[in-house]
Amino acid sequence: MGSHAAFEHIELSPTKAPGDTTVSNSGNLPTNSKGETVDHGAETQLHRSLGTRHLTMIALGSAIGMGMWLGSGKSLANGGPASLFVGFLISSSVVWSVSHSIGEMAIMYPLPSGFVQWSSIFISPAAGFALGWGYWFSYWITIANELQGVVTVLNYWTDQVPKAALITIFWVVIILINVWAVRFFAEVEVFSSTVKFGWMFIAIIALVVVTAGRAPQGGPIGFRYWNEQTFNNGFKGFISVLPTCVFGMAGSENAALVASEVSNPRRSVPRAIGSIWLRLGLFYILGSLMITLTVNPKDPNLFGGSGSNASPFVIAFNNAGIPVMAHITNAVILISVVSTGSISGYGGSRMLMGLAHVRMNHKIFGKADRMGRPWAGYIATIGIGGALAYLNVSHTGAEVFTWLSNLVSLLTLFGWGMISLCHLRFRYAWKAQGRDESHLPWKTWTYPYATWWGFIWCVGLIVFEFYLSIWPLHEEPSVKNFFANYVSVVAVAVIWAAAQIWYRCPVWVDGGEIDLDRDRRIYAHDVTEESTPARKRLLGRLSLLLE
Repeated sequence: MGSHAAFEHIELSPTKAPGDTTVSNSGNLPTNSKGETVDHGAETQLHRSLGTRHLTMIALGSAIGMGMWLGSGKSLANGGPASLFVGFLISSSVVWSVSHSIGEMAIMYPLPSGFVQWSSIFISPAAGFALGWGYWFSYWITIANELQGVVTVLNYWTDQVPKAALITIFWVVIILINVWAVRFFAEVEVFSSTVKFGWMFIAIIALVVVTAGRAPQGGPIGFRYWNEQTFNNGFKGFISVLPTCVFGMAGSENAALVASEVSNPRRSVPRAIGSIWLRLGLFYILGSLMITLTVNPKDPNLFGGSGSNASPFVIAFNNAGIPVMAHITNAVILISVVSTGSISGYGGSRMLMGLAHVRMNHKIFGKADRMGRPWAGYIATIGIGGALAYLNVSHTGAEVFTWLSNLVSLLTLFGWGMISLCHLRFRYAWKAQGRDESHLPWKTWTYPYATWWGFIWCVGLIVFEFYLSIWPLHEEPSVKNFFANYVSVVAVAVIWAAAQIWYRCPVWVDGGEIDLDRDRRIYAHDVTEESTPARKRLLGRLSLLLE
């Protein structure tokens, strides 16, 4: 198969909005029967039934799962308060920069698998193939991790229910959330995100009171733990924290996938991107700071220790003599892990659909039913993820979490880095073909500095994790340990090399030859360099009506 085959689209029967036209791949502005310019994008059987509220809340809440609520406890013990806080600060800055790159491209190219198809267009078909299949791995690995997180959370109340039974029950819950209807899935995520953010706001205020010594038990804490053990285990302790920080924030890139099912990406995506600072500031930066102030890194109840409380938030409230807050927090954590698991099922199914859309997967995965549900993608992603979760039956939760979160963290860093590289390549191709930036539907003010910031950090963190995989913390170097922690990078490298041979494509697509219009979505009030004066006047009138 030649490289050109990667860009041929599967013939689908899309569900169109009234007034839409069948879109050709010629790159010309499409018109309806009245000669009016209409918006379009790559057509699939997915429905454009979601709005700004859905996209915003999914972007805000999709990454809030085990990483912050549970994994931060083990990282606090390994790296100390400063390592955890700085780790989330760095990860937050990377996600913020990547989100702006996503925003600019998702408006113009709202495709089913988003950044995978962008990689195929702006880098090479082999890059898109490697990213797509590598990222699909991360989705079902995340489902497995969140399901074992359910076991850890429920053990706070009781350990009498068999692990296999709990995994099975919540596996079914994730299946039902995904297959009921796309809009039902979106409403569930809006609800769970609202609960997570609302409770985090309350928890942060409560923990401020705890540090001041106004809790029922315990005196003022202040920066006691920072002063006693700012960093644990030196540089190695610090970089051991980073996988959990990245894993905790993985998921915000799902906005690139949801954009293909939003009715008006040009309006919805900028609003979602603009709210990223709220999640980063409130949930991760302030949340991690309060953890480091209120929880002793040596507390035996921290995730991976000998106790059963697991979450540092739950531990903080129990130590402060506020058990009601501890119980409610544990319930919110349960909602979070189920939510993240269901979003991973959604993302994985859309990833497989996008791969089928560019002939990198079997065509059956590119089909959806009349309600817009890609059944083949659901079965493969949620099926494998749920089956993998049963590893937790014969191993400790903390051990399984470490294995899986390290794999997901590296795949996430690879994905974030490729998104940043796609943005750099997109802007380069746009300029190389003599196009003006003013013709972009939406332009981020952070380019190019934030894009380069995100790309460099992603590469650097992958290198740091290579070092930690060879010389692990508290363990002797071994081949087994290296592959257990770094196998995802090895797998992606092998897949990329095989795809390079299969597609016989250049490693780097020439910027002047990139087709910037074929998969582009043209909005009715866009004025492009190809527009005639008459069309400009018509588009001006249309934009007034649409606004």
